[in-house]
Order: sequence, then C-alpha cells, then structure tokens
Amino acid sequence: MLLLTLCAAYFCWTALTIRPSGTWDEDAYGGITLSCAFAVGAAAVVAGFQWLPSVRRVLPWWGACPALLLGVVAGLRWMNGV
Repeated sequence: MLLLTLCAAYFCWTALTIRPSGTWDEDAYGGITLSCAFAVGAAAVVAGFQWLPSVRRVLPWWGACPALLLGVVAGLRWMNGV
C-alpha cells in the first residue's frame, strides 16, 4: 500500500506540474489526463485493499487517507482540465 501511495503521489505531482505551452498543446493536456487517471486509479486500489479483512486488522483507516487525498486532488485537477 505504501508503494501505491507513492505512485499516486508521483502521478499527482506530475499532473500538477505539467504546464501546457498553449491551447494547441494537446500532448501536455493528454499527459495531465493520463497522470490524473493513474493517480486516481492507484488511490482506488489502495481503497480497495483497505476493504480486505486481513488489511483492516493490520492497518487502520487513517493509513489509507494520504492515498485517498492524493486521489481527490488528482480528480479535481482532472475535472478542471487545466
């Protein structure tokens, strides 16, 4: 779960730092969308793991909060489009 959280952090960081050169820069917009999708996906997998009984016994709910927060930030970036 730590590795998935780090992956979500990396993709969220890339989604927030990519700046398009202009409205014509479709590659940058595609990179932002892909980074956001990967960050949200990694956060969703962490949330899915949290539902497993063996994980719930070992890791409390607050252990999944960083990944979920990163997923929310990436989702907001994805919805805003820029």
